[in-house]
Amino acid sequence: MKISGSYTLPLPPERTYQMMQDPEVLARAIPGCEGLEKTGEGEYRMKMQMALASLSGAFEGRVRITDQTPSLSFRLVVEGAGRIGFVKGEGLLKLRAADGGTEVSYEGEAQVGGTIAAVGQRLIDGTAKMMIKKFFEKFAEAAS
Repeated sequence: MKISGSYTLPLPPERTYQMMQDPEVLARAIPGCEGLEKTGEGEYRMKMQMALASLSGAFEGRVRITDQTPSLSFRLVVEGAGRIGFVKGEGLLKLRAADGGTEVSYEGEAQVGGTIAAVGQRLIDGTAKMMIKKFFEKFAEAAS
């Protein structure tokens, strides 16, 4: 499944970029995230709870931040698995100054498998969009 969009945050690009590299900020902003533990340079172990339709469960996985160009862009790679299936995703996030803040545009792909894949593509698409929106809303709150 392809994902893309943009969101404007009330911060300058440099500050937005710094905060998007901070595991504490990311852990608070990622919906369902119960913690990020640094395991290497730009790499974290993640624990999260995920709910999709009538399915819910714990996931464990990794978050990696690669292809970093400070204040301009980076790639986010997420992999997680739990008893209800797996999620893999990768996206390029680009930052640019806009309207006194930062426009963050993103595009990438996500895959789901296992039991969660059985709920239907439309529901998965809707849930992904909702989670991205919640991420940016929580991130904006953390910036305040």
